[in-house]
Amino acid sequence: MKRWIKNILKDRFLILKVRDRFSAAVQIAQRARYLKYREQTEAGSIPKLAETGFRVFSQFEEDGLLLFVFAVLGMTNKRFVEIGSDDGVNSNSANLYFNFGWSGLFIDGNPDSIRRGQRFYGKYPHPWFYPPHFRCARVTRENVNQLIEESGYVGEIGLLSIDIDGNDYWVWESLEVINPQVVIIETHNEFGMENIVVPYDPNYAYPGKHPLYHGASPVAMVKLGRRKGYRLVGANELAFNFIFVRNDLAREVLPEVTVESVLTHPSVAEGHRGFEAIRDWEYLTG
Repeated sequence: MKRWIKNILKDRFLILKVRDRFSAAVQIAQRARYLKYREQTEAGSIPKLAETGFRVFSQFEEDGLLLFVFAVLGMTNKRFVEIGSDDGVNSNSANLYFNFGWSGLFIDGNPDSIRRGQRFYGKYPHPWFYPPHFRCARVTRENVNQLIEESGYVGEIGLLSIDIDGNDYWVWESLEVINPQVVIIETHNEFGMENIVVPYDPNYAYPGKHPLYHGASPVAMVKLGRRKGYRLVGANELAFNFIFVRNDLAREVLPEVTVESVLTHPSVAEGHRGFEAIRDWEYLTG
C-alpha cells in the first residue's frame, strides 16, 4: 500500500468502528451477496468485477472484489498467506477470516505490528475458526519460501497477498512452495505503460533513494503473472492492487483484462508525472 494512502487511512478508518465490522448485519449481507454471485455465475450473468467492490477490513474496496472472485471460483481452499500484512487488521485477508471462516499466515517485518495484530485477533476471536499465524520477518526473495514452509503452508492456498513497498515483484517471482488460486499484489502504476522493474535490493527500505524508485510497473507485473501461470482479471479503482487468477480456474467466467483497462483513474496520470524525475535511472525489463 502506498505510504501516503496509509497515513490518510489511519485517521479515516476509525470511522468504521470495530463493532460494525463484526455485526450480524454485515455478516448476513455478505453471505447473501456471496450466494447471489454463485447463482449469477451458474446463470452466466455475473456483474463486472469493478462493480463489486466494498470495504469492511480492507484499505480500499478489495474486500468486495475478492469476495466476488471467490464466489465465482467457489471457496474450495480457505487458506491465505499475506506478506507485508502490517497487523493483519486492515488487510486483504481479514474479511475472509472473520466472515467466511478462512485461516492463514500474516508476515510482516515490524514487531510492533505483529504484536498489535496478535492482540486484535486474540481480543476478537471466532472460537469456531482456526486462529491465524503471525510471523515477524523481513521478507526477501532468498528467504520467502523458507519462511512460509516453516510456518506450515505448502501446496495450494486460496489467496496470496503481497504488499511490501519495494521488492513485491521479486518475492512473487521467487515463490515456489505455495500455489495460490488468486494473487493480489501491489504494482507501481506511476511507471505507466513502461515494462520496467527496479533492480532487486535485499536491503531496500522505503523510501530508499527516491520514494517512487521501487517496485515494478503494471506491464512488468502482468508479464510475470503470465510466466507463473496467472492472468490479470482486474484491480482496485486506484489501480495499484492488481488481482490475478490462476489460468486453470474459471477462465471463461473471469477472462483476462488488459493493463490499459484498469489504469483509468485520474490519479494514475497524476502519479505518472512524478516518474519523469527518475525516468533515466537504472531499470530492468519485466
